[in-house]
Amino acid sequence: MADQNHELRKAGLKVTLPRVKILQILENATGQHHLSAEDVYKTLLEAGEDVGLATVYRVLTQFESAGLVIRHNFDGGHAVFEISQEEHHDHMVCLDSGEIIEFFDETIERRQQEIAEEHGFELVDHALVLYVRPRGSNATRQEGTPRK
Repeated sequence: MADQNHELRKAGLKVTLPRVKILQILENATGQHHLSAEDVYKTLLEAGEDVGLATVYRVLTQFESAGLVIRHNFDGGHAVFEISQEEHHDHMVCLDSGEIIEFFDETIERRQQEIAEEHGFELVDHALVLYVRPRGSNATRQEGTPRK
């Protein structure tokens, strides 16, 4: 809990119980690094915490403004949050399961830099999201995509 208190203070936020609890949930999200406000709220309820959904949304927005979390609007504009990390990574979103896979590829990173420079720009930031389906899934074949 001392770690969360320090992180909140460092981000310029007052240490409150809801903020500490929500930060703990985000940091301890094993296997699923990307949580919606509803996921956080459900986890709080399961833990017996008395924190409303509106408070969860407000705290997540404050965390985003303070740079503690990053908001992603994947598939259909549904917002999910992940703890800000030092290392850059990109995402794949499975259209069948909703699973979010993080990845880093040096070649992709280098090419993006080169493309920006070729057009006379300096790359400041980027977000790459690949929307994917398992090979051979029914939805893929229905759309006429051949099996590989």
